[in-house]
Amino acid sequence: MKVGIIGSGTMGSGIAQVAATSGCLVKLYDTNQDALDKAKNALENILSRLVTKGRIEESEKSRIQNNISYVDTLKDLSDSDVTIEAIVENLDIKKNVFSELETFVSDDCIIASNTSSLSIASIAASLKKPERCIGIHFFNPAPLMQLVEVIPAIQTSNEVLEKATKIISDWKKTVAVAKDTPGFIVNRVARPFYGEALRIYEEGIADFTTIDKSLKSLGGFRMGPFELMDFIGNDVNYTVSETVFTAFYFDPRYKPAFTQKRFAEAGYLGRKSGRGYYKYDEKGAIVEPTPTVTLSAVEESKVAQQIFDRVLVMLINEAADALHMNVATAEDIDNAMTKGVNYPKGLLAWANEKGIDWCVSKMDELYNEYHEDRYRCSPLLRKMKAKGMRFEV
Repeated sequence: MKVGIIGSGTMGSGIAQVAATSGCLVKLYDTNQDALDKAKNALENILSRLVTKGRIEESEKSRIQNNISYVDTLKDLSDSDVTIEAIVENLDIKKNVFSELETFVSDDCIIASNTSSLSIASIAASLKKPERCIGIHFFNPAPLMQLVEVIPAIQTSNEVLEKATKIISDWKKTVAVAKDTPGFIVNRVARPFYGEALRIYEEGIADFTTIDKSLKSLGGFRMGPFELMDFIGNDVNYTVSETVFTAFYFDPRYKPAFTQKRFAEAGYLGRKSGRGYYKYDEKGAIVEPTPTVTLSAVEESKVAQQIFDRVLVMLINEAADALHMNVATAEDIDNAMTKGVNYPKGLLAWANEKGIDWCVSKMDELYNEYHEDRYRCSPLLRKMKAKGMRFEV
């Protein structure tokens, strides 16, 4: 199979590595020759480290490298069976690239976007054959992350959906098929992990460190929300929050936080700027902050439980609502969160564990306290409670 990748940044290069490793002949396209050289050198370093660690043989390294060629004109992708775009998250730019690309490739070529939150239907509308367009969303780093969201637009043909799903499965990735709604699965369902943590901080309940420790110690999350936002980049995470909020017609469940906006405006972007919610040393390690709130052991335990329960139930509620609105199957939703963002458990499986009654009760407690639509309980959870049901995951 011949694969064209548009954009040689971290994501595009990672997808190229995945496809080449699976035996595809890949052309990695970028208009910037320096970017192409950088991508080629980065792949050399990555594969060399794998050889050093004994993960692959030298012959395998050569095979992967030989499967990738680096090109600087879109016309070079004319013989592609599938193309995947991984450039800046700007709808107009993507549409212009897709319109031009279509003039070169065959009528059977699948044209896909790696967008994390933009409308696939809007992107597809730029094509004369919109039925060939589909979303294929990898997670960073693409060679390591198991999940790929596949998102058919309303124009996408069933044949293209089946082909795209098979291609990604053949690349040894787990496919989660998602409806073309804002944020798809992961960037929709994960919003409360950041948003509710920021809300808890803004209410003065706890500082960044306490909130992060609560989610890690009680929930088993690998990183707390503030550590993770610093890792992603506050500018990037805020933009996604704002995009999802706007796309959902300003639903208060997705309302961004002023704290994150101000940190982004101040240039406190996280690890990449040396300062975010935490300060970082030259090696990127957190400089242990001084707690802003001093609590007794009993108080700290109580606050930690309160934080964990609040964030978890908001995540469960969002996952349940995604299922309620047919964004994806229960299995795909849980796979997306465990294999796309490394959650310790699937949220719907977690709901079963905690009990549907517990979920509804916790959501109602929050709504009764705040009387905000942000804390409305998913109708699916209420229906399941009334019928004594559990999620089938």
